Amino acid sequence: MGNSRRILILVENLPSPFDRRVWQEATTLRDAGYAVSIICPTGKGCESKFEELEGIAIWRYDLPVEGEGAKGYAVEYGAALTQTFLLCWRVLLRQGFDVIHACNPPDLFFLIGWFFKLFGKKFVSIITTSIPSCMRRNFGRRDFFYRLLLRLERWTFRTADVSLATNESYRRIAIERGGMAPERVFVVRSGPSLQRMKIGPPDERLRRGRRYLVGYVGVMGTQEGVDYLLRAIHRLVFELGRTDIHFGLVGGGTSLDAMKALAAQLGVDSYVTFTGRVSDEEMLAMLNTRGRLRQS
Repeated sequence: MGNSRRILILVENLPSPFDRRVWQEATTLRDAGYAVSIICPTGKGCESKFEELEGIAIWRYDLPVEGEGAKGYAVEYGAALTQTFLLCWRVLLRQGFDVIHACNPPDLFFLIGWFFKLFGKKFVSIITTSIPSCMRRNFGRRDFFYRLLLRLERWTFRTADVSLATNESYRRIAIERGGMAPERVFVVRSGPSLQRMKIGPPDERLRRGRRYLVGYVGVMGTQEGVDYLLRAIHRLVFELGRTDIHFGLVGGGTSLDAMKALAAQLGVDSYVTFTGRVSDEEMLAMLNTRGRLRQS
């Protein structure tokens, strides 16, 4: 793929450049001399159907629903797959691409990759989450739906010319469960941009009068396990008597309202601040305030 200089990135769960991991991948490829395009959904602050930012072309589509449950995900992923496929043709005709980088989940972009491989394009699968593993861990399911997810995952790896994994565990999945040759699977870890992540003064208001602040930044979804964190907070407060800790949970997602309800049910809502999606400034304020209250 040494002469393949035009990259098309497909992502379904977050818009670009809001999805910082994808944006860092895109800008890194751009800096290495590649022409980069992205197809992704619209979202808050990313409503334009097309724009060019920092030399990267971004094509966006509207999702009719953010999926929750099997039926919801079927509708969401079906709409995303259809609109992504149509936009691929637009990018091909307008700018062209040589390689498709598909950010999974969902494990459905292999259908698009397989189709365009018929025209000589290469397909790279980027695995950041194993949906079958999450399904088994969170719900204990090994039914038909679980086996279907395994099959989709396997087809994704079989279609991929190269697979990029965010850690060694996912690399083993690609090799052992996906049947990929080890020399075609590479670990590419994610890390914060030092230009974006700045150390600043703490905002003591975020501690809500408590001595310590614990921060979480991420998606509020079923597979993230935020419910386990809330149950751990319940144990800290009511069994271990740690009433000197406040928790700031930054991020949005389909489970945000459910996590707020669970916090109230567990009686820990006064110890937890759910911010939803916030600006970089608010997110950094939470991270810079984490830890112990400075004593004068």
